[in-house]
Amino acid sequence: MTDPLAEVVSLLQPSAPFSKLVVATAPWAVRRAEMGRPFYFVVLEGGCHLTVDSPEHSDTITLHEGDFVLIPAARGVATSSLDRQPPLEGEAISTPIVPMPGGARVGDPDGAVDVRMLVGNCEFGSPDAALLVSLLPQWVHVRGEQRLSTLVQLVGEESRADRPAREIVTARLLEVLLIEALRSTASTAASPGLLRGLSDPKLSLALRRMHERPASPWSIAQLAREAAMSRSAFFERFSRAVGVAPMEYLLAWRMAIAKQLLRRREFQIAEIAERVGYGSVSAFGVAFTRYVGMPPGRYAKSEMSAVQTG
Repeated sequence: MTDPLAEVVSLLQPSAPFSKLVVATAPWAVRRAEMGRPFYFVVLEGGCHLTVDSPEHSDTITLHEGDFVLIPAARGVATSSLDRQPPLEGEAISTPIVPMPGGARVGDPDGAVDVRMLVGNCEFGSPDAALLVSLLPQWVHVRGEQRLSTLVQLVGEESRADRPAREIVTARLLEVLLIEALRSTASTAASPGLLRGLSDPKLSLALRRMHERPASPWSIAQLAREAAMSRSAFFERFSRAVGVAPMEYLLAWRMAIAKQLLRRREFQIAEIAERVGYGSVSAFGVAFTRYVGMPPGRYAKSEMSAVQTG
């Protein structure tokens, strides 16, 4: 059976090459702007508050030892010790931050350390990562997963040890941790997105069908039947869980497939149009241009030029 999340992760080409160890002494508070980059937290010891900014509102969650948080497209991130709330945007922050080898010391540099965490930016190798990230939730918070706890422990041990090839091993462990976090759909506390949709037994049926047969002429009524729900109930539940309407999600996935096939240059545009559900090249061209901002042929040429000059 097709695994939608595996397909999205495969297209994203995730890696986690940048990380630093942060140790802190309460009270402390930090705010940083991420400019839409993927960002992650691994809490090795202690706990803290984390606020993730969004256009509509800010969500604050409490993290404990062993927790992992992935923010696929962070705009603003604020953290604080458990005895205070994370700082708001524009709020004055007086917490001292002192660089140290491999990371930073936050708070009183002479105080007892009450939290230790690994933070950093991920990379998505896909040229259209922004499109694929739109299928993921605003944030992923994983807690209580034994496999993830083991990985977190290994990451922590590696980050504290002065062993040969430490940076390489840490980067590889973080890559596995990233993928495992995205796989933990059933028990992951996630904001609206693909993960929440897949954790819903009814919605997951419709999502899997869309990924199995993207070329099928799907309608809301047909997808609702796959989920064994009424049309209105399916539309409302899907939109609330995934964060976009069913046909909007289907269009995004079709365009992701089309862009991948155009980059590979193994198929004619007519065949690609058929593979993603369009009966003619012209209809596909109009939809692709409206969504991507340029015709399919020009997109394929631009990607080829980027490869040749990269």
